Amino acid sequence: MNKKINTKAPMFAKKEITIEAPVEKVWDLQTNIKNWPHWQPDITSTKLDGPLTIGSIFRWKAKGLNIVSTIHTLEPQKEIGWTGVSLGMFAIHNWRFESQGSHTTVITEESLSGWLTRLLKLFDPHFLEKSLEGTLNLLKALVEQKI
Repeated sequence: MNKKINTKAPMFAKKEITIEAPVEKVWDLQTNIKNWPHWQPDITSTKLDGPLTIGSIFRWKAKGLNIVSTIHTLEPQKEIGWTGVSLGMFAIHNWRFESQGSHTTVITEESLSGWLTRLLKLFDPHFLEKSLEGTLNLLKALVEQKI
């Protein structure tokens, strides 16, 4: 049940990166929600309610915002996606992992809508692009150092 990104949302971005590691290592780091605060400085807390499955809910705090997310897509080592709701924002965030032997291409895309998103766009129109790129660079650096 892959939920489509809203390309007409006030903010929409798509980024990709190639990581010199097998897809299993990349997948394991990115989908271990409870460990996000250990490697993503903008995330200060996470709590997954139950196992990681479609329909699972996780609560997290990023850049000071409390977010409630629901997994809508989960195909191990291929794709994961969730929606997120916080004060004044609604997000759809999808990740794809393409295995190419000893390396992995990771594609992430996200849309943000809501009144807070429109306000954020006025102050930082490239916020979402920078956020996705930063997360991909952190993921790459951490996975490649652990090989």
